[in-house]
Amino acid sequence: MHDISQYQDFFINYLQSQNIHKEPTNLYEPIEYILGLGGKRIRPVLTLMAAEVFDTDYTTALPAAMAVEVFHNFSLVHDDIMDDAPLRRGQVTVHEKWNLNTGILSGDAMLILAYQYFEQYEPVVFRNLAKLFSKTALEVCEGQQWDVDFETRKDVTIPEYLKMIEYKTAVLVAAAMKMGAIVAKTSEKEADLIYDFGLNLGLAFQLQDDYLDAFGDPETFGKQVGGDIIENKKTYLYLKALEFSSKEKASELEQLFTLQLEDNSEKIETAKSIFNESGASKATQEAIEMYTFKAFETLEKMEISAEKKDVLRTFGENLMGRKV
Repeated sequence: MHDISQYQDFFINYLQSQNIHKEPTNLYEPIEYILGLGGKRIRPVLTLMAAEVFDTDYTTALPAAMAVEVFHNFSLVHDDIMDDAPLRRGQVTVHEKWNLNTGILSGDAMLILAYQYFEQYEPVVFRNLAKLFSKTALEVCEGQQWDVDFETRKDVTIPEYLKMIEYKTAVLVAAAMKMGAIVAKTSEKEADLIYDFGLNLGLAFQLQDDYLDAFGDPETFGKQVGGDIIENKKTYLYLKALEFSSKEKASELEQLFTLQLEDNSEKIETAKSIFNESGASKATQEAIEMYTFKAFETLEKMEISAEKKDVLRTFGENLMGRKV
């Protein structure tokens, strides 16, 4: 197997070899733009890595990895439109750089383009990949709708929130890994276990993303810090703060998350203060650690070498940005 940076290089080389630039320019240029913005390429790396975990050369999994990355970026283009987000990976978002209609249409084209990459596989593998992909894509849409619904609801529970982030984020991480297993034609049991590994790692990753949205460094986070607070999103931080706070502080936080302001700097700082004082920040970090450990526990059930388990464990530790 290779290390993470090598898988990233392999995928980037493949991405750059793809002929995405077509006519009409205003449809395909935004696709090239968003795919070229970088990022860690976590999902396609997982697809390549999973194929090699099950003794198949990573090159076999490159089209599936490309499908995962194109779909992920399609979801980002549309998420940014829904959130009216100005930045993505530190750069101007597609709908801001072009316009709203172009963002919608280019995103639609990306979804179709993602499916086309599966056509490079034999019928049985194609069918299994497409079946998993369709299920995952629909779950991502369901998760996104729950996310939108939660913005105006006052009764969101922590189990509901965890289900939302599972569908919106974690299922795609899990599917990326299972696609590598499908391409490698491994057993259904092993494919399901690596899916579970990815699912728990994806939950940890999204909880960490929520935490960094409030407390991250704008230079390294790549998105607008405090965006979830501005959008009144009921994140794990918010829900834990309500659970742990006094009645007065909880009421203050609830009121804060009804406001739509021109200048949100004070709103962000007040919310962050309540997150810290209530213990919600600490609880979120503990939940991140718990799901990361659950992912690692799944590794022990897999019938792969200790060396390969170590590679996956190291990836998880690096993804979470610390040794856990």
